[in-house]
Amino acid sequence: MINKIIDFRSDTVTKPTTGMLDAMMSAKVGDDVFGEDETVHELETKLAGLFNMEAGLFCPSGTMTNQIGIKCFTQPMDEVICDQTAHVYRYEIGGIAFHSAASVRLLHGERGILTPELIEPEINEDNIHYPNSSLVVLENTVNKGGGSCYSLSQIASIHHLCNIKGLKLHLDGARIFNALTATGDSAYNYGKYFDGISVCLSKGLGAPVGSVLLGSKTTIHKAKKIRKAFGGGMRQAGFLAAAGIYSLDNHIERLKDDHKHAKNLAVALLQTSYVKSVMPVETNIVIFEVSKGMAEKVVHQFKEKGLLCNTTSSSTVRFVTHLDISPSMVDEAIEIILHLR
Repeated sequence: MINKIIDFRSDTVTKPTTGMLDAMMSAKVGDDVFGEDETVHELETKLAGLFNMEAGLFCPSGTMTNQIGIKCFTQPMDEVICDQTAHVYRYEIGGIAFHSAASVRLLHGERGILTPELIEPEINEDNIHYPNSSLVVLENTVNKGGGSCYSLSQIASIHHLCNIKGLKLHLDGARIFNALTATGDSAYNYGKYFDGISVCLSKGLGAPVGSVLLGSKTTIHKAKKIRKAFGGGMRQAGFLAAAGIYSLDNHIERLKDDHKHAKNLAVALLQTSYVKSVMPVETNIVIFEVSKGMAEKVVHQFKEKGLLCNTTSSSTVRFVTHLDISPSMVDEAIEIILHLR
């Protein structure tokens, strides 16, 4: 009999805490399409200040903030450079082609991490036969890379190349605060390197809904019109924005607990006979390899024991730790891991 479900499928499965619910219920709201929701404005201003950017735009999802950002920084027949594992390419249903009429140049970084040496040879010269290379997109942390993350110095070197070559630089920061917690870098320094930053509130930070696109005032003015065209204009959205504010004030410091839990799970997985390897664990994502074609079976066996997780390929499985995972749940999960046959 399963007494408790331990859900490692994603950090998107979290429920609002009591404090977050209280903040949502007491939020001051207005019609945000009219620019009258002061809680939305507070969230946008707060995040823009944290990342040293001029302005922000609250949207329903990270997919929307990424796709709006890409559309802001490209024209039809342009080309976007990103890693072949990038969320903007693999998990946003061809949005780059659909929304922006741009092609994609895919690179093969180490666990999704790009370098200037990888990027520079793939920037197209001015030629009638080639799309215009106009944008580089980085993902931090890299989901398919097992939560791998960029340091600020790595970002600075890519920005330097983009600046020389005249390309814009966008960050898919779905788990940016996990990256900052791991590297110790300051969010404030990001603003001088990126033209656009997408910050997701509904993953490690535990808010129920929402992401914010950060950029210059000019970029965000354009982005607001694109959001409207995408159907992303929300009315009394302050109830959701309040959850985001609460998460920024209360849930960043605790991300280190998620990282500790992930490392403990990785240690246990390496002690088993059915796990062939585990990607290095830097943040809250654990990806491990089993025999080819066996990932679905392993996920099913875990589910029968009350542990939920996902496959990332026919031979890899992913755990994601989050604020709804307690130390005792990690201990119980380790027992399940060690005794799975």
